[in-house]
Amino acid sequence: MRNRTSLSLLVVQIFIASLMISLIGRLFYLQIADGPRYKQAALDIQSRDIVTPALRGLIVDSEGNLLAMNKAGLMVTADRSILDRTADKGVGVLTRVADVLGLQYADVYARTRLCGELEKGERNGCWNGNRYQPIPITKEATENQVLTIVERSDLFPGISAEPVSIRFYPSYLGERATHVLGYIGPVTEKNLNNDKGLRYYRNELIGKAGIELVYDQQLRGTPGVRTVIVDRKEAVTQESRNIEPISGNHLVLNINAKLQSAVEQELKAAVLRARGLGYRGDSGAAIVMDMKGRVLAMASYPDYDLNIWENGITVKQAKNLYSETAGVPALSRAIQGTYAPASTFKAVSLSAAAAAGYNLKGTYNCPAEVQVGNRAFRNFDSKPVGRINLTTAIAISCDSIWYQIAYDEWVRDGGLKPKGTVNDYFFKTAASFGVGKKTGIDLPSELSGRLPNRDWKKKWYEANKDFYCNYQDRAPKSQQTTYLKELARENCIDGDKVRAGDMVNFSIGQGDTLMTPLQLAVLYNAIANGGTLVQPEVARAIVTPSGQIVKKFSPLVKGKLPVDKKTLTFLRGALRAVVTSGTARGSFAGVGVEVSGKTGTGQVFGKNPNGSSKDDTSWFASFAPSKDPQYTVVMMVSQGGFGATTSGYGVRKIYEHIFGTNGQVAIFPDGAPNGIPKIDQTKGGKK
Repeated sequence: MRNRTSLSLLVVQIFIASLMISLIGRLFYLQIADGPRYKQAALDIQSRDIVTPALRGLIVDSEGNLLAMNKAGLMVTADRSILDRTADKGVGVLTRVADVLGLQYADVYARTRLCGELEKGERNGCWNGNRYQPIPITKEATENQVLTIVERSDLFPGISAEPVSIRFYPSYLGERATHVLGYIGPVTEKNLNNDKGLRYYRNELIGKAGIELVYDQQLRGTPGVRTVIVDRKEAVTQESRNIEPISGNHLVLNINAKLQSAVEQELKAAVLRARGLGYRGDSGAAIVMDMKGRVLAMASYPDYDLNIWENGITVKQAKNLYSETAGVPALSRAIQGTYAPASTFKAVSLSAAAAAGYNLKGTYNCPAEVQVGNRAFRNFDSKPVGRINLTTAIAISCDSIWYQIAYDEWVRDGGLKPKGTVNDYFFKTAASFGVGKKTGIDLPSELSGRLPNRDWKKKWYEANKDFYCNYQDRAPKSQQTTYLKELARENCIDGDKVRAGDMVNFSIGQGDTLMTPLQLAVLYNAIANGGTLVQPEVARAIVTPSGQIVKKFSPLVKGKLPVDKKTLTFLRGALRAVVTSGTARGSFAGVGVEVSGKTGTGQVFGKNPNGSSKDDTSWFASFAPSKDPQYTVVMMVSQGGFGATTSGYGVRKIYEHIFGTNGQVAIFPDGAPNGIPKIDQTKGGKK
């Protein structure tokens, strides 16, 4: 019994000793081994970071003209943590602020609301940050306005003012480059919690669109951080670190401000010309590239003044950016607008015909229409032309020749019951030309367009068969026409197959085929440069504030066109004939430089917001000089009517600016600038 008691005591003693050893070990680990981490955690609780944003880098054009810069301003801010504690939740204060600043109360209210506090349709101009940081009301207050607020601080609790750097887009040469440059805005919770390992601070402004977004990390610089230790009363007891901000690098673009201004001017003129001719002319895009793939100008109409973001966007301005009535100015038609390329696509069809073995020097019948099943596909203007060669077919834009070739190839591939291995010359050629693929340009939110091949048809059918097979129950009454009902019936039965009509429409760039203006520019650029598909590039170089070149950018080679030299030479000759004797002859008479190109007039199905039928899409895709191409120019005007009269004439005017013909001063008398310009931060634009 005694031995058993002694044993029990021994076990208890060992257990207690083990616990003591474990406790001592744990204390050693916490205080010695892991002590620094806990010490830092304690400091973090007591620390406060005071962030000083870095000076953002400049954006300049190919000649060093300032496109984006920084200027000094006076910012008036609101502290929601104070305003929300007032009896009326800050309504009175904000009303007085609006009166002093000469702003509408509704705009001031919207700017000081968190986006999550407002309904979806009411978030225009809201604050993307949080309520615990100063919320900008305006960055362009006058000294008198600031003095009024400061001297009567009792009437303006939670309202402060301080000097601030404002991102400014000067438009020295008349250019806007709205959709190329983009804009900056406040950091959001999504930015703070990004999965890319990027560190942001709440009071920073970062790139939100365009070049400002794509190259934000280079332009942004490194913010300065001063960390102080505070006591429980928030009094500063010491400073733990002070890191000075490092200015961002500058960005040189391939964009030329003088050319950009001219292209924007001529694009707007083309849209207005369309309206003068009786078309709706709701929007447009124009692009100029050199043979290497450098984007020298890119315009989208309508555009808007980028400075509204920094000056303080109003509710009306924010709504207008996405208004269909206003033409959705926020949308970049050059890379986000997708349209049927119409007859500009015949460059692809000719190449497909050559791949299928058709004689390029042979003659083919161009009748008024081609009967496919129970439907007649009409020629351009429904005119019969007789037997012509393919050069003339391209020049006068004969449709029926391509209808017949495409239909014949569809039949050879098995029609509705395709063979195990199909040639698909048209689809495969189009894919090799980049149709249905993003160009890879260094701008965000580019769309890929659409290549309606066999794979696409199957995916489309699976997504839409329920609607078409129940069309009478699902479609609105306005779409219950005889034609649309019949179309729905056909789509229900064999919508997963490439039908004869699909193939015929595809051959002239209609039907389900969609391209962006940039995609078409890259395609024609490849025709002009000898067959090389390039990845277009907006940026040229990154340069430090001291002038050191950090990185140069060059367009990448993406592939080669699937055409031999003989076919390419033939195609270029046919495109020259369009201008000398074809559909664009009138628009380019006396232009002063040899231009090659193709008109396109795309039929559009659907209704405008006012209920009227959509007008045709106007296209002109080109390069010049014809024998030794230097530039590719593409213009598209949505609901602009004929390709030649609207877009064709607009392209002609752009070439006159470039080469200095017909009274214009040549923008590039010695060719487009190639080097890296010296960046002068104090200089405006070069006249």
